[in-house]
Amino acid sequence: MDDDFLLDTPVARELYHGVAADLPIIDYHSHLQQGEIAARKRFATITELWLGGDHYKWRLMRSAGVGEHMITGDASPRDKFSAFCRVLPQAIGNPIYHWSHLELRRIFGLDAVINAQTAPALWDQLNERLAGMDSWSFLEQARVEIACTTDDPADDLADHARIAGMELKTRVLPAYRPDRAMRINDAAFVDYLQRLGGVANVEIGSFASLIKALANRIEFFHAQGARISDHAVDIALPQKAPSDAELESLFAARLAGRTLDASELGQYLAGLLAHLGRHYARHDWAMCLHIGAQRNNNSRQFGTLGADTGYDSISDMSCSAGLACLLDRLDSDGCLPKTMLFCLNPGMSTILSTMLGNFQDGSIAGKLQFGPAWWFNDHRDGNLEQIRTLACHGVLGSFVGMVTDSRSFASYPRHDYFRRLLCRQLGQWVDGGEYPAGESALAEIVQGICYTNAKNYFAL
Repeated sequence: MDDDFLLDTPVARELYHGVAADLPIIDYHSHLQQGEIAARKRFATITELWLGGDHYKWRLMRSAGVGEHMITGDASPRDKFSAFCRVLPQAIGNPIYHWSHLELRRIFGLDAVINAQTAPALWDQLNERLAGMDSWSFLEQARVEIACTTDDPADDLADHARIAGMELKTRVLPAYRPDRAMRINDAAFVDYLQRLGGVANVEIGSFASLIKALANRIEFFHAQGARISDHAVDIALPQKAPSDAELESLFAARLAGRTLDASELGQYLAGLLAHLGRHYARHDWAMCLHIGAQRNNNSRQFGTLGADTGYDSISDMSCSAGLACLLDRLDSDGCLPKTMLFCLNPGMSTILSTMLGNFQDGSIAGKLQFGPAWWFNDHRDGNLEQIRTLACHGVLGSFVGMVTDSRSFASYPRHDYFRRLLCRQLGQWVDGGEYPAGESALAEIVQGICYTNAKNYFAL
């Protein structure tokens, strides 16, 4: 994995080294904790940075036979790091193998192979370098111009206000993620309504008042620099839009203590997204829909470790008809916001990428976007397939590029990984005679996808 890693043609190497490599990063979707940025968090060991909360690595270690006490349990940080180094060589073809070595090189300047033999020296070298770094170091070293976090509508965004007054070169902006308002069947839903209503100055006793409270928070987030909303769509949407009367009835039933069935959940989610979409359109926000996750499959481990601990997978739900209904409803009302469809099920990639063309209106290049390879698709083949699929059915040059979608400050080399793969694919098309060599548009395409398209599209 040298300087020309993944760059298998002269054009790929020219585009990467001459255009892509040094462009700033617009990270429009991450799970970084704004409090850790405001506090300039330091990491006690490489284990805390690399393995703390990283469910990608946890899944890999479990699959390689590492016991849970060496992953999320009470083993020492050094033993956990050693266990990871010991099994990583077995993960040939896994993107974590590539990412980890890119992180060594790009962040820590170490050209080494990770294995059981090198683990002791790496432990010392990495911790020595880490001692002089904090959360700001990772952002500034990676040339992150803008980083968007994911924030609950009830959040006061106090940490964002603190960061805005600091000298950090990276702009850290909130993104609006109303998952807790969407999960109407959760046991804590009613309590959450009280919290949301309190900060929005709205007494929430109906669906209409919920929308009013969420709209008030959109105004608040907008004033703090937010321009993006994000939603997990894990259930099928209905093929017929629910009426406001039906939504009020469902909301009242939940407040009375009844949980909704699968069909009713879909209606509630569709109604909520339709109302929110109108408010997003008024503020020129982008609405990101993360589609196709099946979460918390292991009930035993969910009870022990909670959510986001590596027990999620891809759903095989059907979503095209319900999604078309939602988008058409907003479009018919003249209120369809900029929309990005993130596809977790690769079997749905062509379906969702062709959905985009139904609602493009010429108001902005790529008003509807096919999101980058996400989560289980974020690997070499998944990134290349996403690029090829979008190119087949849309305009690749309008694509807004990659995100980290990560809780780790060490994840920014994933942008480097993506940029290499983008240049690799473009180089192969040129090498195969499918696009003219020397065409100036190639550099424009790379610069746009890696940087300028996102900055312009999200109005950041």
